[in-house]
Amino acid sequence: MSEPPPHEPPATTRPQGPQDDPRPREHARDDETRTDDHPETGGPATRGASARPAVARGLEFTARWALRLLIIGIALWALLRIIGGGWSIVLPLILAVLLSAVLWPLAKLLRRVLPRALAAILSVLALIGAVVGIFWVLIPSVADQGQDLVASASLGLEKIQAWVTGPPLNLGENQIGAYVDRGLQELQTNAQAIALSVAGGLGTIGASVGSGVITFLLVLVLTFFCLSDGDRLLPWSRRWLDPKTHLHVSALGGRVWKVLQGYILSQAAVALCDAVFIGIGLAILGVPFALPLAVIIFFSSFIPIVGAVASGTLAVLVALITLGWGQALIALGIVLLVQQLEGNVLQPILVGRTLSLHPAVVISAVTVGGTSFGIIGAFLAVPVVAIVTAILRYVRHVQHPDEPENPGAVDKDERKRRREQKRAEKEAHRRPEAQPAADPA
Repeated sequence: MSEPPPHEPPATTRPQGPQDDPRPREHARDDETRTDDHPETGGPATRGASARPAVARGLEFTARWALRLLIIGIALWALLRIIGGGWSIVLPLILAVLLSAVLWPLAKLLRRVLPRALAAILSVLALIGAVVGIFWVLIPSVADQGQDLVASASLGLEKIQAWVTGPPLNLGENQIGAYVDRGLQELQTNAQAIALSVAGGLGTIGASVGSGVITFLLVLVLTFFCLSDGDRLLPWSRRWLDPKTHLHVSALGGRVWKVLQGYILSQAAVALCDAVFIGIGLAILGVPFALPLAVIIFFSSFIPIVGAVASGTLAVLVALITLGWGQALIALGIVLLVQQLEGNVLQPILVGRTLSLHPAVVISAVTVGGTSFGIIGAFLAVPVVAIVTAILRYVRHVQHPDEPENPGAVDKDERKRRREQKRAEKEAHRRPEAQPAADPA
């Protein structure tokens, strides 16, 4: 019989101290200074030894981002300097791309029966014919109504003078005459300076007209090449790029072209609605130059928000000078009504769905572009912001393929689907239930 194993007493344990910790002493020292959760905020309650590293980490994080932002700012400044140096060719190229986006449907249609070059030439000639036709119609209208406008303006000034001399201002004809005499004296005193300024302005205008003609001809030539060979650019770039880079460049090129074409066509539709409705209202009121004002409203509406306000103000001023306060207020009501229709119906449906940009972003872009680069900057601000937004969305989509590239469009489609589903459910509830067939027995 085997003997049972001797009973071993349990091993006595004793608390371990820092000297028994198998880890190096610096790790044990870190445990001693480790922070605990704060009982109120839930965050780390920093003790004396750990306060300094936290501040150092914050400063290091801030310094890294400050350096990155500084590098990005310098790169953007250098890019703007390069663009400014080559602006004489950059501006015609941008305008040619925008015109190509407008003429591309016509050129694509003509390509079905004509060669590429001939289709592009006919598209450009159609554009020139449209511009010449607009001026051909406007010039006789302006010439016929010019005398009426001068007479109406004289009557309007007399009404303003009568209003100024009456209550509540009560200036009196003598005071008005004194102000007029003072103005004439100032003109006579500064006549030489004014003449020199006018001469310099005429020289500047002449140079600007010459530069404008050259830019216009260059835009037409570049538009022809864009319509003729623009769709060959991305396949041609395959020779110079590796397959992965060419894939991304092709995807970005398609998205940028889609954004430009959608913006130009949708903004043209909005501008046409503004011009037609406001022009009809002005014609019904009998405002002179209703057709030229409608054309000005059409072209100025390509500058979002700001252009419509400026052209509408011009129409109201013409109505005030020629017809008086009553018709001017009615014209103001027509302009405001059409602009509300544009801002609440047409812009969200057409431009908003194409670009998915918040109105605050649009206003900020137009303001910055107009302040920095004038009318051209205000006109190009929204397309540039839309292109940058499309590029950033694509980059994020590449990094996160599971997320939608345009969450705004997805949300709109989802809301539309839910509305249609609710409408179908309501129709199903309203529909009378089918009665069971009667038992013949």
